Amino acid sequence: MPTLPPLLPRELLTRMFAAAVDAARPERCIPPFVPAPPVGRTVVIGAGKASAAMAQVLERHWPGPLEGLVVTRYGYAVPCERIEIVEAAHPVPDAAGLEAARRMLERVRGLGADDLVICLISGGGSALLPLPGEGVSLDDKQAINRALLKSGATISEMNCVRRHLSAIKGGRLAAACHPARVVNLLISDVPGDRPMDIASGPTVADPSTCADALEIVRRYAIELPPAARRLLESGAGETLKPGDARLAGLVTHLVATPQMALEAAAAVARTAGVTPLILGDAIEGEARDVAKVMAAIALQVVKHGQPLAAPCVLLSGGETTVTVRGGGRGGRNVEFLLALALALAGAPEVFAVAGDTDGVDGQEEVAGAFVAPDTLARAWALGLRPRECLDDNDAHGFFAALGDALVTGPTLTNVNDFRAVLVLGSLAQEIAL
Repeated sequence: MPTLPPLLPRELLTRMFAAAVDAARPERCIPPFVPAPPVGRTVVIGAGKASAAMAQVLERHWPGPLEGLVVTRYGYAVPCERIEIVEAAHPVPDAAGLEAARRMLERVRGLGADDLVICLISGGGSALLPLPGEGVSLDDKQAINRALLKSGATISEMNCVRRHLSAIKGGRLAAACHPARVVNLLISDVPGDRPMDIASGPTVADPSTCADALEIVRRYAIELPPAARRLLESGAGETLKPGDARLAGLVTHLVATPQMALEAAAAVARTAGVTPLILGDAIEGEARDVAKVMAAIALQVVKHGQPLAAPCVLLSGGETTVTVRGGGRGGRNVEFLLALALALAGAPEVFAVAGDTDGVDGQEEVAGAFVAPDTLARAWALGLRPRECLDDNDAHGFFAALGDALVTGPTLTNVNDFRAVLVLGSLAQEIAL
């Protein structure tokens, strides 16, 4: 008989999620990558949900003069003494983000070869730096963003379109810094950890093309405003490519990644006597389809002890998608969990948590939720219809009614989604509430 975990299932899942978030906090991941001070000025720029916290940590560890501007999501600002913090809207951009992007470009123009630019980039930066390309308005960008969010496109596909409709993304911000030395400190929230996809790559090269962006628009039947279509079809929205002389000498560090978060959660599981299995840090696809696969693996563990014996936890990261067809609010983590609960059909041995490590699932101020063996039974007792809630993309409403939402508030970091499916086997009856 394996050693009993000292924690109840929900408490163990909560600790694993907390460990995943903690592993990516700026106070842990920024100090090892702080560059040496330059002969000239040091200017800090950045965008993303973690950018203000990153700036605060950098200030604490910087030995000399420092100045700069970063933009973060409303509610995610933290106090800095020398770096200006601006708040703007996410996931649909607003005028505050537009003005911040303009000011950021102006801030880095005119720098010299002895100067240093430190770029603090994290997930969410795409919406927070909404400087449209020629002829495209902020209203156009907002409409395109809303359409992309509902389309079911992957984050890589969405960011390809965003880069080619921007005047600051796709390496353009780094080009404006030339000839200053540029050091990127990136917290990755994207499957594959590709720098060009983190905040749509404002300070890195981009091998994708306007033609690629047009194909994505066609694939998902997204209606583009005329000015945006002209920008793509003319090729005027082309980004900076690898080998561009303005990007020579640029240094990029991935200071936190989804894999690091999963490994931290795995360590918590081992301490509790539960064997972790990391299934992948870059899993994509429709949330409800991914849920069916995860449920099938969990049930295989329950029935056959494969691919490993219980007690175990199946860990995964990445970014699923939700194609919103109903009247609900979407949310890829809660949609995953509702589909998971339906596929598990009340299996007594299986518990789960899923949440966005930034504390916001979709457009809701809710990180995610929990699933337990009695989730469906409690829902039916309340008069909820789980299948109808899923069909209506209303998983947020479903878990809120059950009191099973995971609410963290702003975590000040973002390494994408975290999913843990805990299979306790015969131990479930002994430690479950």
